[in-house]
Order: sequence, then structure tokens, then C-alpha cells
Amino acid sequence: MIYDERLAAFLHSLDSGNGSFLDDLQAAASREGVPVIRQEMQSFLQVFLELKKPSRILEVGTAVGFSALLMASFTPPDTQIITIENYEKRLEQARKNIASSPWSSRVKLLAEDAAIALKRLPEEQGEEAFDFIFMDAAKAQYIHFLPDVLRLLAPGGILISDNVLQDGVILESHYAVERRDRTIYKRMREYLYALRHTDSLVTSIVPIGDGAAVSVKKTQGGSSGLHA
Repeated sequence: MIYDERLAAFLHSLDSGNGSFLDDLQAAASREGVPVIRQEMQSFLQVFLELKKPSRILEVGTAVGFSALLMASFTPPDTQIITIENYEKRLEQARKNIASSPWSSRVKLLAEDAAIALKRLPEEQGEEAFDFIFMDAAKAQYIHFLPDVLRLLAPGGILISDNVLQDGVILESHYAVERRDRTIYKRMREYLYALRHTDSLVTSIVPIGDGAAVSVKKTQGGSSGLHA
């Protein structure tokens, strides 16, 4: 964790759960060693979804479907969610979880590489952009997904990127990072720099859970490119 464990334990003690379906799904994922978004991020998402009340959500990184279904539970009945996953080991369980949930009609799973899926979205001419995007995929790929994510995000839309501080590793010197982790470390630093230096975005990086970046796409002015 990147903040005090006692504080985390206290905040967790205030949590009231997400209903039996989601609580059971989270417990099952925990037993099977499948990571799902941390409790801090769950409540963080709920606040932003309540504020934004998005009509179209894009999630990059489904895992077993917990976060997509959680977002469905936090949003109005007409909100549609597209979630992308390419890890075969998780896809079968994600399909089952989505199909058996109360929100199955609102969640569409794209079983393919996000780099490909993002480039072909929107799927139909005239389809609206997304007013809320949740990034929770392979961390080294965030920087590569960003151009398409920015294209797909509507003006005034919110992008939330999870796990951006890598349990504090992001703070270390390049030479203090294990060689096997240096690519992720370098690309995540590039990603955070890009979020903070893209004219069309306003971004805050928040040290909750494993770090979250909240970006809002400006409604007017600003190009999609980086500035010096």
C-alpha cells in the first residue's frame, strides 16, 4: 500500500458492502487469487459515477467482470457499459459473471486485444463517444492506449486510471527498480507525464489504494497533444 495501513483498515471498517451478488463475487475472486479493484477505488468510482451519471462507459481491462458490474450497479438503468478483455484465462469467468448478474443487458464484453478494440470503436457511425472511461488493464500498455482513449472520451468526460503508483515503486530511482519491472516503471511515468501535459485534459493524481489518476477532458480549447 502507498498510504498508512491503519488508515486503510479504518476506512475499510466503514464500508457497507455492494450487495450480495457483488460481495459474493468479490469474495470468490479473493479465494481464487484474482485481483479486483480495491475497496478505496470502489467508493472512489461510486462518487464520480454519481456526479457524472454517464450514459456510456468504457472499461479497459475486465478481469472477471467485477468492476464493470460494480459500475453498472452505481449507474442509472439506461447506462451502457463496454468492457474489453483479452486474457483467455479470465474471459470464461467474466462471461459467466456478467450473464448471471442483474445487469447483464447493460454490459457488453469485447473479447479481444484492447489495442485493436479501441481503434475500431465507436463500432457504428453516429455512435456516441464515452462520457466515462475506466482504465485498469496491463499497466505497461496505458501509454499506448491513451491516444485512442482520448479520441473516444467525450468533451467533459472523465477518465479514471487505476494502479498508477505501483505500490510506491513509481517514486524510486530507475536504478533502484528491479530490472524486470523497469519497462512498466518507465511507461507508467510516461503515462502520468502525458496525462498532466496533454492540453485537452485536466488531471489530478490521487494517492488512494494503489494510486488513481482522474482526468477530465476539457469542453472547449486545448488540443489532444502534449505540450512542452
